Amino acid sequence: MSVSVAHAVAILGMFFISTTFSVGDEIANAMPASVLMAIRFGGAVILFVPFIMWRYGLKWPGLSGLWRYGVLSFFSGVFFWTMFEGLKTTDSLNAGAISTIVPGCTGIYGALLMRERLGRYRWAAMVIGLAGALWVIFRGDPERLFALELSEGDAIFFGGCASMGLYAALIPKLHRGEPVAVMSFWFLLITTLGFLALSNTELEQIDWAMVESSVWGGLAWIVFGPTLLTFFMIQATSIAIGSTRVQAYSYLIPAFVLFIDWVSGRGLPSAMTIPGIAIVLLATLVIQRGIIGEGSVRR
Repeated sequence: MSVSVAHAVAILGMFFISTTFSVGDEIANAMPASVLMAIRFGGAVILFVPFIMWRYGLKWPGLSGLWRYGVLSFFSGVFFWTMFEGLKTTDSLNAGAISTIVPGCTGIYGALLMRERLGRYRWAAMVIGLAGALWVIFRGDPERLFALELSEGDAIFFGGCASMGLYAALIPKLHRGEPVAVMSFWFLLITTLGFLALSNTELEQIDWAMVESSVWGGLAWIVFGPTLLTFFMIQATSIAIGSTRVQAYSYLIPAFVLFIDWVSGRGLPSAMTIPGIAIVLLATLVIQRGIIGEGSVRR
C-alpha cells in the first residue's frame, strides 16, 4: 500500500467510525445500551470467526491471555457503553467532538505508564483538539463553559473517552507478540460475553418482534463498518504510515459527523459551532506536520 493510498484509507476509516455517532443517535433509545453493545460485538465476532480460523486457527489463549484481554475489554467496553448511553441525552455532534479527547488521554496515559515522550507537536495537537471540542460542546458560549453546563450524556461520555484512552495506552503494555487479529478476536469475544452478562435480564424484556427494521439496519452497519471493516483498515494503514498518523485523523470526526447529519437531513448546528470544528481540524494538521518534521530531522 502506497503512502498516499494509506492516508486515504485512514481517512475513510475515520469516516466509517464517525457514522457510529449519527447512527447511534438514531437507535440509542431503541434498546438498553448493554443490549445494543452485545449485538454489536456479538455480530462482529460471528463475522470475524471464519477469518481467524482460516488464518490462525482457534487456540486457547490461556489464563494469562484471558486476563490481559479482559482488562482491555473492560476499558473499551466502558467507552462503547457510555457512547450509546450518552447519546440518549446528548447529540451526535457533541459526542463526536468529545471523542477527540481520546488521543490526548492516550498520550497522557502513555507518558505515565510507558514513559513515552509526547513532543511539542502532540502536546499542541492535544490542547488545540480539546479547545475545539469544548467550543463545540458549549457552542462557543464562555458563560456555559465557565458554568460547566454539560448535559448528562456529555458527562457520561467524557468518562468513557478517558477509559478508552487508557485502553489504547495499555495495548502495547499487554501485548505479548501475538498477531493483532488474534488479540482483537479474543477482545471482541470477551467484550461480547461481558455485555451479555450485563444485559441478561434486559434481553428478556425486549419485544424483538417490535424492533423496527431501521434499528436492525443501523446495527448491521455498525457491526460491519465501524467495528469490523475499520479494524482491517486501521491495522493496514498503521503498518504503512504509523499508528500516530492514523489516529491523528480522529480529529476529523466532528467534521464528518456534521457532514453526515447534514446529508441525512438532520440539519446543521448553530453558526457558533463551526469555529470549534475548524479548531479541531487544525489539530490534525498540527500533528501530521509535526510527524513529518520529526521524520525529516531523523533523516
